[in-house]
Amino acid sequence: MPITVGHDTAKTRKSLSVNGKSIAYYSIPAATAAGLGDFSRLPASLKVVLENMLRFEDGKTVSVDDIKAFAEWADKGGKNPREIAYRPARVLMQDFTGVPAVVDLAAMRDGIKGLGGDAQKINPLNPVDLVIDHSVMIDEFGNPRAFQMNVDREYERNMERYTFLKWGQNAFNNFRVVPPGTGICHQVNLEYLAQTVWTDTDQSGATVAYPDTLVGTDSHTTMVNGLAVLGWGVGGIEAEAAMLGQPVSMLIPEVVGFKLSGAMVEGTTATDLVLKVVQMLRKHGVVNKFVEFYGEGLDHLPLADRATIANMAPEYGATCGFFPIDNETLRYLRQTGRDEDRIALVEAYAKENGFWRGADYAPVYTSTLELDMGTIVPAISGPKRPQDFLALTDAKAGFAHEMTDTFKRPLDKQVPVKGEDYTMSSGKVVIASITSCTNTSNPYVMIGAGLVARKARELGLTRKPWVKTSLAPGSQVVSEYLEAADLQKDLDAVGFNLVGYGCTTCIGNSGPLQPEISAAIAEGDLVATAVLSGNRNFEGRISPDVRANYLASPPLVVAYALAGDMNIDLTTEPLGTGSNGQPVYLKDIWPTTKEIADLVEQTVTRAAFQSKYADVFKGDEKWQAVEITESETYDWPPTSTYIQNPPYFQGMSKEKGAITDITGARVLALLGDMITTDHISPAGSFKPSTPAGQYLTERQVAPRDFNSYGSRRGNHEVMMRGTFANIRIKNEMLDGVEGGYTLGPDGEQTSIYDASMAYQAMGTPLVIFAGIEYGAGSSRDWAAKGTALLGVKAVIAESFERIHRSNLVGMGVIPFEFTGGDTRKSLGLKGDETVSITGLDTIQPLQTVPCTITYADGSTKTIQIKCRIDTAIEVEYIEHGGVLHYVLRDLAKSA
Repeated sequence: MPITVGHDTAKTRKSLSVNGKSIAYYSIPAATAAGLGDFSRLPASLKVVLENMLRFEDGKTVSVDDIKAFAEWADKGGKNPREIAYRPARVLMQDFTGVPAVVDLAAMRDGIKGLGGDAQKINPLNPVDLVIDHSVMIDEFGNPRAFQMNVDREYERNMERYTFLKWGQNAFNNFRVVPPGTGICHQVNLEYLAQTVWTDTDQSGATVAYPDTLVGTDSHTTMVNGLAVLGWGVGGIEAEAAMLGQPVSMLIPEVVGFKLSGAMVEGTTATDLVLKVVQMLRKHGVVNKFVEFYGEGLDHLPLADRATIANMAPEYGATCGFFPIDNETLRYLRQTGRDEDRIALVEAYAKENGFWRGADYAPVYTSTLELDMGTIVPAISGPKRPQDFLALTDAKAGFAHEMTDTFKRPLDKQVPVKGEDYTMSSGKVVIASITSCTNTSNPYVMIGAGLVARKARELGLTRKPWVKTSLAPGSQVVSEYLEAADLQKDLDAVGFNLVGYGCTTCIGNSGPLQPEISAAIAEGDLVATAVLSGNRNFEGRISPDVRANYLASPPLVVAYALAGDMNIDLTTEPLGTGSNGQPVYLKDIWPTTKEIADLVEQTVTRAAFQSKYADVFKGDEKWQAVEITESETYDWPPTSTYIQNPPYFQGMSKEKGAITDITGARVLALLGDMITTDHISPAGSFKPSTPAGQYLTERQVAPRDFNSYGSRRGNHEVMMRGTFANIRIKNEMLDGVEGGYTLGPDGEQTSIYDASMAYQAMGTPLVIFAGIEYGAGSSRDWAAKGTALLGVKAVIAESFERIHRSNLVGMGVIPFEFTGGDTRKSLGLKGDETVSITGLDTIQPLQTVPCTITYADGSTKTIQIKCRIDTAIEVEYIEHGGVLHYVLRDLAKSA
């Protein structure tokens, strides 16, 4: 479908000749020449947004003043928070977040027909790719059959979802699905979908080149910033609006410059580097900001390492972590099989339009910090936050400290495992998983893991018997080069057999532990541990049996599987005893940088990428056999427990409403600091005793077929019951209770879902109170959807993470922040208060309004809270009841 640009003025539209072809583009130097401002000092990441303004300037949604604001940004030292309307080129989704997005689109088709509009108005205007990568669960591991058995089980569990997605691929324009078993969406994006410079035809039929940009329904969409593609995670509701032509409303961001110098030293990996970067940037404070990496250190940083750093932008809190275009960008594009004409265009466009990182690259940044990569040491992070950095030399002592300080349990308690000749104790590693987009995209750490396995095998070491090991590469290319290097058999020998291509353990799909091990952990109330090469280690995410989760490089994951215990200092103590009876230390099996680099050079080839991505949308026989019925609207199967028509648009009026004051609200939950979207909307497994489990049991679904919360995001009935139901969430209204519980209207403890239903039946609005960094972590829209469906009208916190704040607004829930040093603790909140918030009928962006708290004894206190409706368009979203309602009414009127 042709792109529509705002204007065709000779002032900024120029042409570029590449390999004999003339291509139009919008020139930043020409904008300067036209008197719009000096943009030469802008960081490359911000120039991408500026180009977007030039291309879509129409005097309405984008004005000349919006363009001039970027020059003022540089003049003001990297600050000018003007609201702008930004239009990304495309949208990327994965199946956990993608299924509910497609459910919403299908429901919108029903909704627009109810408003008298045309169902065909509900079609993506921008290209959308959905990669099925979150569904595979590790039921089988440690044997040659694991991959096929897990794939078979995946199709058994998810056929309803796959049928629905295949219907969507057929029913909607501009919508493609990458079938299961292909890879993780971010790696597929990095290795295949992304182009760095995008091309399309405009309304005049001319070919236009512009920066490749996207938003994605997964927070780690940021990974592609390593390839100089500006992208970040949004909730599904924001992504749907972008698909339907709605611009992303944002403020011109601050850009933090992160200077890298030096080079990595022997024995360290990109994972060690990124864990340090996460720690530094969390301390610096980069929420709602771009981070751009620069400096001579980039000359020694392969693109795979850049992608590792860019991937973890959500963990350091930034909107994105961007790397400008340079020679390494071109090398990677060529290695991964991109067309030579495209590579030539990327180079020519970047140099012509001021995006190239040369020796003289020195833009203005809002603030800067610096890291000498020569100071990086081997490290892990844990036990429950990515920024909890631990040098490997401190890992043993760090775990011992956590046992005393956080978990308050003895280290020496031993529990026999039934039928086994070993005992379980706190610190035992029960899961060691090479998983996630962060590291399995990087051939240096994957080859490194294979070499560790090879050396361990040669010395006679294997995994400890209580460790559940798994290897889930980010794409089939990884298997190709592991096989080419003859390393897969070594990984198999120590237990790291292929279990599937997908997120697996990183998203909580670690599968069950051996029942006897699980029973021993429960019996002793032990702190079992997991070590994974992922990006998230939040409480309750990885496994219900595991309390302490550590992030580590793939080679260290193998080493911890061999050692089997966090109470072993890998830097000084033996991992085990070799076949010759001698102790084996980490230094005995750790490969040199040259060994790794030589194998990468030999086995990671352009031909491998071209071969594996040749039929990326075709899928295997199982996918091809999925049958669908062709129809414009979806025939919602009434008995489906995976896909249900959500209630958002049913009975919707043609006109928007007004924002009204919140009066007489009760407190549903009183929560602490850094409540993540994992706490709010879990993604892992759940038990029959939970509200979600009871719902499925009532519909004759056996517990073995529950699957996971993430896989059932297409069913609002399950997800409502799973909201605030994380097994580790702590509601401060209750004393020492973990899990999704609160006090009901009768003052008795009950589930949050049941309390919500009781309050809604009474017509009582609800609020949530929380601490700092509320909504950190994944960009899951269900954290906001579930909140809205539970009847919560406002969330009052000390601070919000970017994506979740936006998602709450997108679902019609108003976020507020405490002011003047007030907190839930300073106010003495217990959860039995009544809350009223006034002044909402005339609310303006970022306005402060009064909130009156009536305590149980009848006393009152009025405080001022800041409304985090940040922009004028967000006020309209709230008036409409959410962004999708806004878009739907707009499309219905245009019809």
